[in-house]
Amino acid sequence: MKIAIMGIRGIPANYGGFETFIEELAPRLAKRGHEVTVYGRSNMIDYHTDFYKGVRVKILPTIGHKYLDTVIHTLNCTLYSFFIQYDVVFICNSANAAFAILPRFLGKPTVLNVDGLEWKREKWNKAGQIFYKVSEFLATFLPTTIVSDAKEVQNYYLKKFNKRSTFIPYGAPESPVTTMEVLKKFGLGSRDYILYVSRMEPENNAHRVVRAFEEVKTDKKLVMVGDAPYSTEYIKKLKSTRDDRIIFTGYVFGQGYRELQSNAYFYVQATEVGGTHPALVEGMGYGNCVLANDVPEHREVLGQAGVYYKKNNINDITRNMQMLCNSPNLVEKYRKQVSEWVHKRYSWHKVTSDYENLFYRVSHNKKRD
Repeated sequence: MKIAIMGIRGIPANYGGFETFIEELAPRLAKRGHEVTVYGRSNMIDYHTDFYKGVRVKILPTIGHKYLDTVIHTLNCTLYSFFIQYDVVFICNSANAAFAILPRFLGKPTVLNVDGLEWKREKWNKAGQIFYKVSEFLATFLPTTIVSDAKEVQNYYLKKFNKRSTFIPYGAPESPVTTMEVLKKFGLGSRDYILYVSRMEPENNAHRVVRAFEEVKTDKKLVMVGDAPYSTEYIKKLKSTRDDRIIFTGYVFGQGYRELQSNAYFYVQATEVGGTHPALVEGMGYGNCVLANDVPEHREVLGQAGVYYKKNNINDITRNMQMLCNSPNLVEKYRKQVSEWVHKRYSWHKVTSDYENLFYRVSHNKKRD
């Protein structure tokens, strides 16, 4: 098949979950013989060759603005691809639902991954929240079909709109890596730090993790991985901590990111909004003991293979961090448990096959033997 992927910042991944997801999915589809094009944003992707891991990379302009970046770029992508004969157009993010009408107008099957419930994020003002709620509604009839990566999100669309979606989860890494170059860069040793990974935005609760850790009595460090282009003041407040055990790395991708996940003592998933968070599945795939905010989306992914703290409760984060720091045998127990759990449920091979079969189905192509 000839497949177009748009609605993300592009690959190689240098930002967040959708980008990391597509960097995993697109090359696997290409290896299976499909012609895959991923559209990227000129303000995010500095890549000067036509192909990346067998995937065609097409960079188009956008407007680097919090409320316009995503929609302007996706509009450009759909217009640019208007007269290119794709078998399937795959769009990420419910914010882009309106643009599914353009490829559909020319008879191109369009699949939309709706992600989580974006209107719940604190970063959006009232207009932004309304926009996302309208986009959710448009997602129920403008694309050919929609995909949800979490059962909670799938149930939300079914209950609110009576709209069925295809559930395809995020994939997990196969095994930890053995290199440690990025650890040397930040003065870290294997198993001597707690890891947090997310965009540094209020609903991802980095501030609660920092405040909780400040009360933990341990020699271990807290490594905060991530950044955000429109959260300058929030990040400034985070970095004002006087605890010299806390290290802010900014964005880390590729091998460096894999090294940090592979060598953490335990991993903290503090988010409260969204569907399946890629960093959580990745942390599990690398065999980490996980301490998670107790929300349904995390329960769905982690099951009983991790430790939970009361939703957004700083004192309970501190209590559980201290318990895990004091209990290395318990941490090892959860490591073994989470590895067995994640590899049964979140295989990239299966995820790729599920998307491939969905694309075959909507494009009316017969699945290959």
